[in-house]
Order: sequence, then C-alpha cells, then structure tokens
Amino acid sequence: MSPSLFSAIRAGLTKTREALIGKIEQVFTGKARIDEEALEELEAVLIQSDLGVKATESIMEALRKRAEEGQPVDSNTATGLIEEEILRILGADSLRPELAKAEQGPTVIMMVGVNGTGKTTSAGKIASMLSKGGHGVMLAAADTFRAAAIEQLEVWGRRVGAPVIKHQEGSDPAAVAFDAFEAARARGVDYLIVDTAGRLHTKSNLMEELKKIKRVLGRAGTGAPHEVLLVVDATTGQNAIAQARVFNEAVELTGIVLTKLDGTARGGIVVAICSEFGIPVKYVGVGEGVDDLRPFDPREFASSLVSH
Repeated sequence: MSPSLFSAIRAGLTKTREALIGKIEQVFTGKARIDEEALEELEAVLIQSDLGVKATESIMEALRKRAEEGQPVDSNTATGLIEEEILRILGADSLRPELAKAEQGPTVIMMVGVNGTGKTTSAGKIASMLSKGGHGVMLAAADTFRAAAIEQLEVWGRRVGAPVIKHQEGSDPAAVAFDAFEAARARGVDYLIVDTAGRLHTKSNLMEELKKIKRVLGRAGTGAPHEVLLVVDATTGQNAIAQARVFNEAVELTGIVLTKLDGTARGGIVVAICSEFGIPVKYVGVGEGVDDLRPFDPREFASSLVSH
C-alpha cells in the first residue's frame, strides 16, 4: 500500500480510532491492576465501538486469560490484543481481498446494496481502477427503476471509456444483465460490472429480483457472477449487519465495499461484518474522488484503527 493511501485510510479512521483508544485509556486510568469491573467497562467500550459481539467476546477472553495468569494488562496490552483479533477476523492470512477472475470469458461483478450507499458510484470507481490497470471493462445498467441511475452510470462509462449496456427505464433488469454478458463475451471484455437497483433489505420481492439476476448470469456464463459485492455505508453502524445478513442469504455475497469511511466514528463495523459472516472486505472508500475507492489491506486497516 502506498504511503498516501495509508495516510488516507488512517485519516478516515481518525474519529473511530480516537473514540476507541480514548475510552480504553479511561478504563485503565488510575488502576494498578485490571479487575472484573474494569473488564466489564472495556467490554462495553468494544461493543459501543461497533466491533460486534463475536469479536468483543474473543478479545475479552484473551484479556481475562492474561489477567488470570497474573500477566500485566494495561491499555497498551488491550490495544495490542484488539489489533491481533481484528487481523484474525479480517482474514489477513486467509480471506483474500483480491477480485476473483473467470477462467474463461468476462469476469462478472454484481453490485448490490440499499439506496444511498454509493453503489453506482462504487461501480464506476471500480471500473476506473480496472481500466487504469489495463483491463477492458463494460458496465450494465441493471438499475432500471431510476432513469437517473442509468444516466449516472453512463457518465462513469464515458469517464473511464467503458461501454454501457442499458434498456429502457422500467425494463427487466435480468434481461439487461444477460444482454450485457453476451456483449461482453462477444467483445472480449475482461470485466463486466452489473449495477443493480438499491434494495430495501426488508422487501422480499425486491430480493427475489436480485436472485433472478444472479440466476440469469449463472446460466449465461460458468461461475457468473464471480463476485457479488455488497456496498455498505460505514456511517450506518449496526444496521449494516442486518443488510449484510439479508443480502448474503439472498445472493451469497463474496465481498464488501465499505464507503464513507472518512469522517465516521463507526469504522469498526467492518470488523463486526467480517466476524459475523466471514466475508472479506474488497474495497474501502476514503473520499469523494475517483481514486478514493481503493483495495482493502487488513493489516493497514487494523493498525489505523487502534494505533496512536
């Protein structure tokens, strides 16, 4: 990871880091040794920092074990253990943040998520990233409910030099996805990015349509879609867990795109999502610029989250 990107991620996590570390230090202030009351306070801090129940339980188990063995436990010990656990959960050595690659034909990336998370923008930014890497990219406007979404994707297509396959507003999104796959295969395109309509994760009928898009793509090409990326707004906190659960049940997510990381105090939510579902984070958004959506690095993220 470049120094500039590391700085951007660290800056994006400033509010999260300061809130977490500040509260941890408060727990240990004035205590010669850790006691159960302090451990319970620390547990509450971790939960409130959106790290999630599973991650918190694992961290607390490690801290209690150290305390029972008579080893020193202070704020530095706690933050060190938190960083280790975050790295384990984020899969620094197992979950791969790289995009999957089709053995034959175009690699299909299906973008899903609720309205307002930056899904279409993320599709465009990923297209830009892949295009700059020398890959041929095509975009599919399968959000047929909003004319504005189709127009927005077309703007991105012109910006990155990627053709956009679209139908009329209100047409069948699965048909758009199918036609786009056929066009991508015929033109020898490396990546097809399918933008879908923003879904309220509480609406089952809309989820059925996403399932249909995925089925159609699967019949069109072996293994397609090769990536199903859920775009999550970092500022939504625990609601992101509910979103991930429903979308994962519907279309089996392969990765997370975490947007709006800059300026939020809830960056810990990515840890909770990975802990709950074992889904890797693929990209993080640290600003509004075209180059501000970048590949995720678990080690840099963990360091930026808890280190001074």
